[in-house]
Amino acid sequence: MNKGADGSSGRPLARIGGGLLFLVASNSLIEITLQLGDRGIFGLPRFRSLVYEYGGFWPGLLSDWRPNYPLQPATMFLTYGFLHAGLWHLVLNMITLVSLGQAILIRIGTARFALLYAAALLGGAVGFALLSDTYRPMVGASGALFGLAGALLAWAYADRARLSERPWPVVRADLLLIALTVVLYYAMDRLLAWEAHLGGFVAGWAVGWLIDRHEPN
Repeated sequence: MNKGADGSSGRPLARIGGGLLFLVASNSLIEITLQLGDRGIFGLPRFRSLVYEYGGFWPGLLSDWRPNYPLQPATMFLTYGFLHAGLWHLVLNMITLVSLGQAILIRIGTARFALLYAAALLGGAVGFALLSDTYRPMVGASGALFGLAGALLAWAYADRARLSERPWPVVRADLLLIALTVVLYYAMDRLLAWEAHLGGFVAGWAVGWLIDRHEPN
């Protein structure tokens, strides 16, 4: 049986079961818990808002706001990516995660996938922290997902360069991502955290470029 560079099984499904299953399950479990809280199962008022207060990304905590616990200004750079604004937000992000994640896992394996995802998650938070002028909280895995897209496009660009092929398909994909973000930004009444998308994309492109060891045939 063939194995990948990281020692994992060469069968795609074997790799998908580790990295993606954990992310989909953890994100889904959290949102299901929030849904139950929305329906008063736990008897805690404002349950979702309370979770957002502790786990969302709050730009004010980087200035003069008082955190709910000592490490919150640091942990929010990761915890925001496991919270979502509702069931449909979760479903769309998880579908995207599985779609992009399969190709990445096949190419670089579980360990480097985890590194890439974490870097993209951090990049999305940094982008939001540097570019956003709002004090509203930011939640969702979109920054990390744009990071996965950034890595895939970085690899596509590198592969085409090695084969002396024109980069136009990569440029076209970049333009489509920009157009999609613009459309969603206005469709969502300017509530889309485009800053996280940009930060995640840049981080994913850079880290994906560094950790890739694939050579095209």
